[in-house]
Amino acid sequence: ASTSQHICEKLSLSSCMSASYRYGSISSQPEDNIISSAETISPKRAYIAVAVLCYVNLLNYMDRYTIAGVLPSIQKYFLISDSTSGLLQTVFICSFMLLAPVFGYLGDRYNRKLIMVFGMIAWIATTLSSSFVTEAYFWVLVLLRALVGTGEASYVTIAPTIIGDLFTGTKRTLMISFFYIFIPVGSGLGYIVAARIASVTGDWRWALRLNPILGGLGLVLLVFLIPNPPRGASENQGATCVERTTYWEDVKYLLRNRSFVWSSLGVTAMAFVTGALAFWTPTFLSRARVLQGLTPACSKEPCDPSDSYIFGGITVGTGIVGVLIGTAISRKLRNRVANADPLICAVGMLSSSPCLFIAIILAASSIPGTYACIGIGETLLSLNWAILADILLYVVIPTRRATAEALQIMVCHLLGDAGSPYLLGAISDALSKVKPDSPDWRFRSLEYSVLLCPFIGVLGGLFFLMTALYIKADRKAAEMLMKGNR
Repeated sequence: ASTSQHICEKLSLSSCMSASYRYGSISSQPEDNIISSAETISPKRAYIAVAVLCYVNLLNYMDRYTIAGVLPSIQKYFLISDSTSGLLQTVFICSFMLLAPVFGYLGDRYNRKLIMVFGMIAWIATTLSSSFVTEAYFWVLVLLRALVGTGEASYVTIAPTIIGDLFTGTKRTLMISFFYIFIPVGSGLGYIVAARIASVTGDWRWALRLNPILGGLGLVLLVFLIPNPPRGASENQGATCVERTTYWEDVKYLLRNRSFVWSSLGVTAMAFVTGALAFWTPTFLSRARVLQGLTPACSKEPCDPSDSYIFGGITVGTGIVGVLIGTAISRKLRNRVANADPLICAVGMLSSSPCLFIAIILAASSIPGTYACIGIGETLLSLNWAILADILLYVVIPTRRATAEALQIMVCHLLGDAGSPYLLGAISDALSKVKPDSPDWRFRSLEYSVLLCPFIGVLGGLFFLMTALYIKADRKAAEMLMKGNR
């Protein structure tokens, strides 16, 4: 490496130029505190790293929605109510949410590759263990699902920041879009694969065993193929200097970043909607089929998996299409409209809400109509996935990105999908007590609870409109800080 390419053995970015000002983690460093970077990462290795990170991201989201894909069978096996069923997703999201700031702190300061490797080991062990729980120990399944969040928190907070340090500009946007395509693809495959394995084996527990097996390959790939690039290397042509800052300084910097705050609230509303619908839609539509007399009520597991297949397929297809369309629109408009990204997110949220509302209302009379509206709504929601990650990467300086990812994850799950599956289940249980012996009312109670989602979606669209007001100034501020200026 050249003498201008330096890495300070500290913990956040500083300019390698002789800047006269300091802002948080941005500062000049004396020459005797700087050492040369020995690692240069070839483009080929960078692309391979993205492919590996995408594979692991796919497995993460497959596992996240495996439970939802076989939920009727789990309810029948453990004899649990809707609210108790929602608890399985809630405890997972809660542990994921609470540990994300911890891994964000570590990810901005220590070896990111090692953190992901140890997290992957924990994820494999807990996921596999959860498949051996018997009907008398439902609380053990709840505990293990909570521990699964430990592994995912270590990965999801760090992986996007590594991509951010391997690429810049439109190429980074493209790589991020590939990474985030695997959120809907993994989610959809989670439903499909789980339902298929449960149907073939006659045992829903086998659905939980595939992901850790595939995770073993992912662990090997992480160890041997993932680099640990210097933080901010891509923005500084491989030259990065870092200086120690406290976690509180990092948090204060992020709270002053208005684009980060408003976009995080928008992501929270999106997480509420997607988390609730992803968990409950197959079960909701299964009850709609019973209401219409298309299928009998489930009397023993495994229950009819057809809605998991269909919803999973729609999620995969609309996810890919939505992410690609959102990325293409963003790349086309970004140079002409400074606040194009949050405006695209706002349009996606605001236009998806009426589609989801109509889908819920149609479920009692037309399953095909419901799926058509769900497909349109999910496509519009999926416009946002890659764009949201890119917004965070360009309004936050490199050495605070893992912390920013972690705080955004904590907030969006705390107020979003950590509670939404349980909340909708609790509302459904409360309403079902009005007519406890009515199969029709069992559907209606869940229908009325999921109607909350479209209204939360409108709120999310408004948050993204607020982001659009500030993003130009905040992006400029981050670029100035990268250059060592005030």
